Amino acid sequence: MFAVIQTGGKQYKVAKHDVVKVEKLPAEVGESVTLDDVRMVGGDGAPQVGAPKLDGAKVAAEVVDQDKNRTIHVFKKKRRKNFRRCNGHRQRFTLLRVTDIQVGDKTAGEGDAAKAKQADQKVQARSQKQATQSATTQQSKQKSTATTKQRTQSKIAKAGSGGSKAKSGGQSGKSEE
Repeated sequence: MFAVIQTGGKQYKVAKHDVVKVEKLPAEVGESVTLDDVRMVGGDGAPQVGAPKLDGAKVAAEVVDQDKNRTIHVFKKKRRKNFRRCNGHRQRFTLLRVTDIQVGDKTAGEGDAAKAKQADQKVQARSQKQATQSATTQQSKQKSTATTKQRTQSKIAKAGSGGSKAKSGGQSGKSEE
């Protein structure tokens, strides 16, 4: 069984155990969300189409993640006027896992176990990717602070040794005259 839902001004075709990226919803990670704006339900028998919504139909989903999309650069330019502006924007989104589709008294079947497993693997891969990204970010920060410390220490050492040679050379030169 599948359903076509609308959220955030966009329509999504979902089935049980699907992981869907939608516009940001006001919910915490792990919470259950009920989406009432169901436009169509199909898959078991004849499809049911709403006008515009299907009465008594609901899609239950669990919030998997709240995050931001990649950066979109907005570049504005007016030719021959030396006007250039560059802005970046990261749109927020919510990652949902569909847990159930209800139409009146009827609910979606267990669905495909392989599809559920695949959805779980996608979520795990995403969390693992985020963990490695944060770990590499921390490593690079530590590395940059270590190199900065080394540079400052080498500058101090050069300044200290260079200054003492200049002073001793200058004093010895004056005392000989």
